[in-house]
Amino acid sequence: MSIKWVILDVMGVIFEVGDDTNDLLVPYIQKRNDMVSAEKINEMYLKVSLGDISSFDFWNELGFDSEYPEIEREYLDTCLRIDPEFMGIAKKLTRIYSLAILSNDMKEWSNYLRTKFDLNGLFKIIIISGEVGYRKPDQRIYDILSDRIQSPLSCCVFVDDSSKNLRLASEIGIKTIRFVRGESNDDFSADFEISGFTELPQAIERVFK
Repeated sequence: MSIKWVILDVMGVIFEVGDDTNDLLVPYIQKRNDMVSAEKINEMYLKVSLGDISSFDFWNELGFDSEYPEIEREYLDTCLRIDPEFMGIAKKLTRIYSLAILSNDMKEWSNYLRTKFDLNGLFKIIIISGEVGYRKPDQRIYDILSDRIQSPLSCCVFVDDSSKNLRLASEIGIKTIRFVRGESNDDFSADFEISGFTELPQAIERVFK
């Protein structure tokens, strides 16, 4: 019998804010220097989340090299909030399923947050865009996932807040659960939708039936 995998996005799922770049990072940086454009911040974040530059390069390009690494630590410690229900539910899920992370993020930030919240022990596989060089919904990051889990994709369920990421996963045979924290007008229909982690165990059971 094949192992069943629960694959989790990070921002918008494990951490509450989905678009952390525009909702958290841009305001944080512009509060310190309103001359830095949102476009420039997004451009640099895209590069660092693909592993093209380091986290130091990111802050340096935005003019904060003299404040590094303190500025990075302050941002991660004060702006990003983990879902308070996540840890308890994840520990229960590990008794039944194998857990994995599939996330668009810079490797340094991901490593820091996973260590800070003691998340690494929950996951058998962790795939971060800044480490592998591809971002969801690029087919190649899903290919890496497929290679690493060594199970049929039909034995996987992917939990993400982004429809474009779930749509590609669905097209290649992965079951999908969309995490919806607010109103949704999206035309993509995941296999199941949840609005909180307490709903996840039952949703997983239903999609695997």
